[in-house]
Amino acid sequence: MRPSTPIPGRLPAVAIVGRPNVGKSTLMNRILGRREAIVAEQPGVTRDRKEMSASWQGREFTVVDTGGWLPPRAGGNASMDAKVSAQSERSMAEADVVVVVVDSQAGITGDDEGVAGRLRGRAGPVLVAVNKVDDESHGNLIWEFVGLGLGDPFPVSALHGRGVGDLLDAVMAALPEQEPPGRSGAEDNPGTGNDPGAGGSSPSVSVSIVGRPNAGKSTLFNRLIGDDRSVVHDQPGTTRDAIDTVVQTELGPIRFVDTAGMRRRARIDEAAEYYSLLRALSAVDRSDIALLVVDATVGVTHQDQRLAERIDAAGCPVVVLLNKWDRLDTEARGAIAFDIDRRLHFLGEAPVLRISALSGKGLGRLLPELRGVIAEYRRRVPTQAVNRVLRDAQAAHPAPDGARVLYATQGATDPPTFTLFANRTLPRTYLRYLEHRIRDAFDLGSVPVKLRVRRR
Repeated sequence: MRPSTPIPGRLPAVAIVGRPNVGKSTLMNRILGRREAIVAEQPGVTRDRKEMSASWQGREFTVVDTGGWLPPRAGGNASMDAKVSAQSERSMAEADVVVVVVDSQAGITGDDEGVAGRLRGRAGPVLVAVNKVDDESHGNLIWEFVGLGLGDPFPVSALHGRGVGDLLDAVMAALPEQEPPGRSGAEDNPGTGNDPGAGGSSPSVSVSIVGRPNAGKSTLFNRLIGDDRSVVHDQPGTTRDAIDTVVQTELGPIRFVDTAGMRRRARIDEAAEYYSLLRALSAVDRSDIALLVVDATVGVTHQDQRLAERIDAAGCPVVVLLNKWDRLDTEARGAIAFDIDRRLHFLGEAPVLRISALSGKGLGRLLPELRGVIAEYRRRVPTQAVNRVLRDAQAAHPAPDGARVLYATQGATDPPTFTLFANRTLPRTYLRYLEHRIRDAFDLGSVPVKLRVRRR
């Protein structure tokens, strides 16, 4: 049942629902004015609920893209279809306004009737968007959809934007009234919002969950946020897009991002899977911390190693999670510990947690580890201390050919970045030596440290 009155601090939600391949994700992208949802010609690309903030005529709201709803059926991907449909039904129940998307070229199908049947008794407003009405000649096709019993339909072309403005005007009229600015709970409790500039609150930390397909990322994501946002299935590649949720924790707000499983590009044979990979890599680049989920029953594979290298190159600290640890015997646990040392040695002192995402075992250690990583990631070191460490390091082991660091300062955090002013070029091996000395001196073992050299 939708909320009868707006919840303070909560944007009203508009869910886009319908059977597969009618243009729901295209309509979401049109509303947002940018390509956020992955779009492809084949049905079933969208599986998880994807929520994004949008605005129209100065009014902000949350738009929710959903997977295609299908009635219960046997055979094929019945289990997957049921889970995707359950996500769609949940959005129908929770949204303030539901927009049902249908295909003008296909007419009313049995699946359209099934969606409409679930919405006819709904207390909140429902609007019908007849998609693919690209010009006036197709305008008469919309009236067939009056037969769905959900009111007069709106002709739209999600691809070209035709009629979307009229649809959004109707959505705005159907949304519940919002409290005037300054009346929400944020005014009484300054600093509790997620706005980085509001009330002195710190910006949320972004934590991406990455790994190979079927390693348990979505199960972990749902466990961490306490909600079944992502579809979990034993079929590899279930998650197609990056799904994120901000969770209030004892460390403050943390944005957890579930990403698609990453595998070698040579094995990617679908456009949707290729764009999923790009979204996952983009999520890593924007993240403060990455949780690398490794399937402990398989071990640390070459692909896990490549993913770790990609994360490390992005300057993102890593916490390694060995998922499904409870399924291993003593011999297998010893073997994977050897794999960690051999294949992921370049991650330095990155924390390694042994967990079960399904049962939650071992996850109690995650927040304390994140606390330490965040502190190191944001560490600010006094200039005098940096120069003292480098002076001692050069005295113990001078650089070759008379090269010398004259002066150094920390130029940035997130991750800690140091600028070294030198009299000539420093060899890479010597820079690695100085990096290790800085790490040891300032307890920066689990985060990347960047050194930039300038000639003086």
